[in-house]
Parts: sequence; C-alpha cells; structure tokens
Amino acid sequence: MAVTNRLTSRWYFAAYTVDSRFAGKSRKTGSNLNSRYSTYERVSRDKYAHKSMGDGFTPLMVEESVLHYKSSTELREAPNQSSSASHDRQNTIQPKLRIILMQTQAENAGAQEISRLLGSGLTARGYDVFNLFFFRKSDSFDEPPNTLYCAPRRPGNPLALLQMLWQLASHIRTIKPDVVLTFQHFGNVIGAGVSRLVSRAPVIANQVSSAMSMSWPVRAADIVMGSVGFFTCITLNSRDMEREYARYPARYRSRMKHVPHGFDDKSRGLQKEIARQQFKLPPDCVLLGCAARLHPHKRLDAAIRLLADTPSWHLALAGQGADEERLKALADELKVNDRLHFIGEIPPQRMADFLACLDVFVFPSQAETFGLAAVEAASAGIPCVVNDLHVLREVLSFDGKPAAMFVDAADQAALSAAVSSILADGALSAELRQRAKGLKSRYSLDTMVDEYVRILDEATRADMDEMVGRT
Repeated sequence: MAVTNRLTSRWYFAAYTVDSRFAGKSRKTGSNLNSRYSTYERVSRDKYAHKSMGDGFTPLMVEESVLHYKSSTELREAPNQSSSASHDRQNTIQPKLRIILMQTQAENAGAQEISRLLGSGLTARGYDVFNLFFFRKSDSFDEPPNTLYCAPRRPGNPLALLQMLWQLASHIRTIKPDVVLTFQHFGNVIGAGVSRLVSRAPVIANQVSSAMSMSWPVRAADIVMGSVGFFTCITLNSRDMEREYARYPARYRSRMKHVPHGFDDKSRGLQKEIARQQFKLPPDCVLLGCAARLHPHKRLDAAIRLLADTPSWHLALAGQGADEERLKALADELKVNDRLHFIGEIPPQRMADFLACLDVFVFPSQAETFGLAAVEAASAGIPCVVNDLHVLREVLSFDGKPAAMFVDAADQAALSAAVSSILADGALSAELRQRAKGLKSRYSLDTMVDEYVRILDEATRADMDEMVGRT
C-alpha cells in the first residue's frame, strides 16, 4: 500500500504541476518546474563560485522554497478549482519523467557532446533533464540548461572526494530521478553505486570509454556491477565495442544494447580565409588539424611529427588536457613550434568554424569507441586521415565504402604519405567528401534519441512492474 501511495502521489504531483501551468497558476505559486530547475541550477553554480548564500544554505533548502508538493490525499481533499474540462485534462496529462545525465567531468569533449545532444533531444520530447557532473574540468565548458556540479574541481585529497560523493548523493536525493543515465567509466561505476544507495531509479550505463582507458580496478568494478544488476541496461555505440565486450560474463552481455551515436551537423558555408581569421591562423598555408583531448591515448605527437617532414605544413590542435606540455616540448625539440597552433578548448557551436579552417583532419588516436570528432569532420566535408582501427573503419564508411583514409599512425612515413596524397589528389578528396555525406543519415540524431526513449520506457516499465509486484 505504501508503494501504491507513492506512485499515486508522484502521478498527481506531475499532473497538478503541468495542469497549473495551463491554468496560469505557475506565475502565482512559483510551482512551474522549468522555473524551479533554472533557479536550482543557478544557485548550485553560485555556490561553487563561492558567492555568499548564507551559512545555512543547501540545495535541498532551495528545493523546499520553490517546490510546492501536494500529496495525493491533499489533492483529493482540496476544493475543486477547475472546470470539468480542466479535470479531464488532469486525467489525461502524463507525468514528465525526471532524467539525470551523469558523468565525471565537465569539458567540451565527445562524451559531453553526446550527453548534450541527448539531453536536448529528450527535453524536446517532454522529459525533465538534469545534467550532473562530478566536477568542472574546463572553464570554457558550454554547459546545457539545468547543469549541476558536485565539486568545483577534481578532488585533490580523500576529504574532498568524500565531500564530492556526499554532494552527489544530495543532488540525487533532491532531484528524485525516475532514471539515471551515466557516461564514462568513472561515471558508470561511481554514479551507479551512489545512485543505488540513495535512489531506486534504474541506471542506464553508457560505455563510451574503451577498455584501454580503464584501470584494472575500475574495469573489474564495471564487470561486477554490470553482472549483478547495478546497471539495468548497458549501451554501446559501435559493433566493435560489442566485440570488445564479448568476453564479459553472460549476465553482463545480456544487458548490452547497441545505440550508435547521432551527431550535430558541423558543416558551414564559412569561407576558409574568414574562418582562419577568427582563430588567428595563417591564411596562406596547408593547415592540418585535429579536435581532441590532449591525452597520450590520442597520440597527437604523431601529428606534430608530420611538420618535421614537410616545412610548409602547419597543424592546429583544438582541445585541452594534461598532455599539452609534453606536446609543446616535442614541438620545441623538432623546431616546429612556430607552425604548431594550440587553439584551446572550443565550445560545440564554434567547432564548425574550426573545421572550416582545415585542409586535412588528422586523427591518429590509438583507442576509440566511436571517433565522434572524425565523423563530424568527415561529414563537414574535411578529408580525413585516421588511424587504422577496426572501430574507425566501421563508423567512417557508407554503403560499405570508406569515407576516410586509414593508415597505421605509428608508421610516420605512411601517415605523411596519406596526408600528401589527399592534398595532391583532388579526385580522391572529392570521392571521400561524397561518401562522407551519407554519414548524416547513417548516424541520425533523431534515431539516437528515439532509441534512448525506448530504453527509458522499458526501464521505467520494468521498475514499475517490480514496485507493483512488491505491494
């Protein structure tokens, strides 16, 4: 009976809130959920910016001050304030599901781009979406609406880690999600663990990290949690990832589901000269480029070594990360630092302009689960030379034909020759551009969002059946 009351209370609350909005009561009572979320988001950011909010401030107090919750009993006993038409609306309006998109760090990288696009798509379909990050890594991160942080920066000691985990649990309890979607390996392991402690919401784990990027303790935890049921569903974004996880236990694999990434079109009509002016790049040179985290796994040193082979080439790197100093030192050693341009992190809305600067997109990464940056570049009409990984051959093709040049990036001579062939062979470049046009339809953003809607529906129905079964 307690579970039934809880379900009824949740339904009445959502229906009452939406119905009040139609009746114009949200402006009077402050119960509009969108207003509530923007207030909560703003206060959370202000707190982490160390603005004075009073010694007793907590996010929960903000929720209590703007959220006017009424139980099903109170609603039944309240005077009739609407016409029969309004009553009919209340009986037909479906409650919005609250979704948390949770991941480790806030930065303008591939996993965060997918989360941003998915959140936007779910919001457009009527879901209430929160973006919850463990900490903020990049000052230039282009945060979507309703973004919350558990810490202002990466925890540097055990006490800071405990405070971050406590804040994570507090956010989850306050939001009261219907489903939690986690991203990246730490987001999956830590996020699912804390979520299961403080909420009964099902967890959908998105495996957007290659096994190479996981330490063995994290990988072991992921296997155990996926096998015993911490994750209701585990999404993989490529068939190659399915093969990589084929050795995992059967109970883990039974929860896996292939959901290819969708992507936002990054092609623009901006002229190359104007685009280069925006980023202060030389106008009259052959410009290679890459957009990626500055991390050893991206193997950007291979791209830098190309400059030593051909003095007329320049290289622009868009991204930030711990490997920047090492890459600068390598450029100094090779005496190519005057032709290496660090652009820094670029928000999603400026990525199209950056790609418009380039003659060739070079992607020597040694481990990927999808290779979103290369797919975006190819689709934008930039010829791509990429490392010969199974997953990149899978995703960078259309109708069985390659939409990029594949080469062993560890072979410096072969990598240089591939770039030279694209620059010299106009027919080859045109052929790759034509094939890459099909990537937009192959990786439709709407298709990705629709697939997640189906997964969310299945997860919530299963959770509802389990709750009803216990009554």
